[in-house]
Amino acid sequence: MTAPATRSLAGGHTVLRPHSRVSLLLHRRSAVVAVGLLVLLAALMLASACLGQTYISPGEVWRTMRTGAGPYELVVGELRVPRIVLGALVGAALGLAGALVQSVTRNPLASPDVIGVGHGAAAATVLALATGAVASPGALPVVSVAGGLAAAALVYVLAWRRGMQPSRFVLIGVGIGVALSAVVQLYLTDSELEAAEQVKLWLTGSLNGRGWEQAGPLGVVLLLSVPALVWAGRMLRPLGLDPETAAGLGVRVDRVRLGLTVLGVVLAATATGAAGPIGFVALTAPQLARRLTRTTQLPLLNAALTGAVVLVAADLAARTLLPPLEIPVGALTSLVGGPYLLWLLGRRTATR
Repeated sequence: MTAPATRSLAGGHTVLRPHSRVSLLLHRRSAVVAVGLLVLLAALMLASACLGQTYISPGEVWRTMRTGAGPYELVVGELRVPRIVLGALVGAALGLAGALVQSVTRNPLASPDVIGVGHGAAAATVLALATGAVASPGALPVVSVAGGLAAAALVYVLAWRRGMQPSRFVLIGVGIGVALSAVVQLYLTDSELEAAEQVKLWLTGSLNGRGWEQAGPLGVVLLLSVPALVWAGRMLRPLGLDPETAAGLGVRVDRVRLGLTVLGVVLAATATGAAGPIGFVALTAPQLARRLTRTTQLPLLNAALTGAVVLVAADLAARTLLPPLEIPVGALTSLVGGPYLLWLLGRRTATR
C-alpha cells in the first residue's frame, strides 16, 4: 500500500491522491479557514451552553452531557443543548442555501428570502391556521416547508423563458414575495389576537422553545443532502463561467441551475420550518465565507460553517443581552444584516 501523495499547484491549491484512482483538489486557504470556523463554532456552542440566567461551568456542562444526570440536567440537557444544536443546523442549512442561490443567480444580493421561500412558508402557515386545516402546532413545520417549496416552484415557472434567466428569476421572486407578504398582513389584521400573536412570533424567527423535535428532521435532510452537495461543489466551478463556455465544457446549464436551485430551496424551506424565517443569514454567510477564503466561487463548506457560527452567536446574544428578556434571533439577525445589505449595495454601486 502506497502512502498518500500530494502535489502543490498554483493558485493556492493542492492535489491529494489518497489512492491511485482517487484525486482531490484542495484549496489550502479554504481548508485553514474551515478548521478555524470549526474551532470558533465549538467555542461559541460551549459558551452558549454555559451562559444564561444561570451560569454553568464548562466542567459541569461536560459532566451533565456525559452522564445525563445532575442538578443542571434540565437547563443543559433539555433547554440549552438542543437549542444550540438546532441553531447550528439551521445556520448551516441557510448558509448552504444562500451559497447555492447566489451561485445560480450570480448575484450576491440574492438569497432564498428573495425568491419567496420565507414568504411562501409564512403564507402557507397563516392560511393553514386561518382555515383550520392544521389542528396540531406540530404540523406547522411541514406546512411551512410545503409553502416555501411551492412559492419557489411558482417563481421558477414564471421566470422560465426558453431557459432560466437569473435576473428575471430574482425580480419575479421579489414580486411573488411582496404578494405573499400581503396575504400574511391581511391575516394578521383580521385575525383574533391570540392567533395573530402566535403567527407574529413565528414570523420573527426564534429558537426559543425548540429542540430535538425540530433538529432531528433538519439533521436528516442535511445528511441526505451530502451527495447532492458534493455534486453541487463540482458544478459550481464551470457554472461560474459564462453560459456558453460552461455549455462548451459539457455542462447542461439549465439542468444544473434547476438542480442547484431545488437543493437550495429544500434546505432553506426545511430550516424555515424548523425555526421560522430568519433573515439575512443566507444572504451574509456565503459572502463572508468567500471573503475569508478569497475564492472565486462560493465555498459551500465554509458557507455552512459561517452560517452556523453567525446564528449560534446571534442566538447567544439574543439570550444574554437583555436578561430576562429574550430577543427573537430573527429580529437580531435582521437588525445586524440591514446595515450589511446597505454596505453591500453601496459597494456594488461604487464598483460599477
